[in-house]
Amino acid sequence: MSDTAILVEGLAKRFGDVVALDGIDFQVPTGTVFGLLGPNGAGKTTAIRILATVLRPDGGRATVLGRDVVRDPDGVRYRIGLAGQYAAVDPNLTGRENLRLTGSLAQLPRHEAKSRADQLLERFGLRDAADRPVRTYSGGMRRRLDVAAALVQRPPVVFLDEPTTGLDIFSRNELWKMIRELVADGATVLLTTQYLEEADRLADRIAVVDEGRVIANDTPSILKAELGNTVIEMGMGDGARAIHAQDLLSRVLDARPERDGTTVRLTSHDGSRMLMDVLRSLDEHDLAPATLAVREPSLDDVFLALTGHRAEGDAAAPAAADGGAQPTRGGGTA
Repeated sequence: MSDTAILVEGLAKRFGDVVALDGIDFQVPTGTVFGLLGPNGAGKTTAIRILATVLRPDGGRATVLGRDVVRDPDGVRYRIGLAGQYAAVDPNLTGRENLRLTGSLAQLPRHEAKSRADQLLERFGLRDAADRPVRTYSGGMRRRLDVAAALVQRPPVVFLDEPTTGLDIFSRNELWKMIRELVADGATVLLTTQYLEEADRLADRIAVVDEGRVIANDTPSILKAELGNTVIEMGMGDGARAIHAQDLLSRVLDARPERDGTTVRLTSHDGSRMLMDVLRSLDEHDLAPATLAVREPSLDDVFLALTGHRAEGDAAAPAAADGGAQPTRGGGTA
């Protein structure tokens, strides 16, 4: 088996005048979680739909387990599982019926489809609700069922497109646990997310996507380390004082700090010395901060430094930039 499960080279896609993907490149090693991180409209879902053979690219190429997504779409579909942004299960069927139907569509023998459905209902904590109509499920239960349906045929590659959007903290943590178990069982997971904490906790490697381009690609720890080992955040109380502090520190430090409203932020590999210099300079100009926080860098800091804006983890994805209709599930039934 190749060490590369997913290969993307120069992938491009347009929707009219909208450039969804502008020549992205990345590789996903077998048996890992790879995160595509970016705001709404960045091109994450478009990339997933191309890899799942729902969309054809306008340029570049992509392979899944060595199968070209354009030249051999059927070969790709039989090797992937896909859970999109919204649960694709039938609300009028029971959980058990949904999973058995998915197994039938994936052309599993009837006895195997029944057995696999029972296994997944147990694994995803849905056994007690197995014979209830899905319309009676909570949002977290529907999402777990949707991910379970993507796994009925035991695909070696799983695409999870913003799988925890709209879930409460408990349901999100439960799904994170399940994703880790998938990889422990040998699967490769490509995860798109707007949630920085999700990418930080799950992904072995992250590609940051913005405006259809990959602007960074590395491990979470390296991406954060490149900023420095300390973040200093100072709440200045009002916008005018924050602007004044930013201008002053730009002259003192020979580097312009970031400003986010009334907060001024700096990163450094020598945090203790910088903190002393910063506070001394601000005090000399009667600009003592109202609040002060010193912490390690987060992916939020990385994203802000790379894009100039924060990720929009709670917003809804625009249909135009993501290509319109929701993707279908993998398994030869797309």
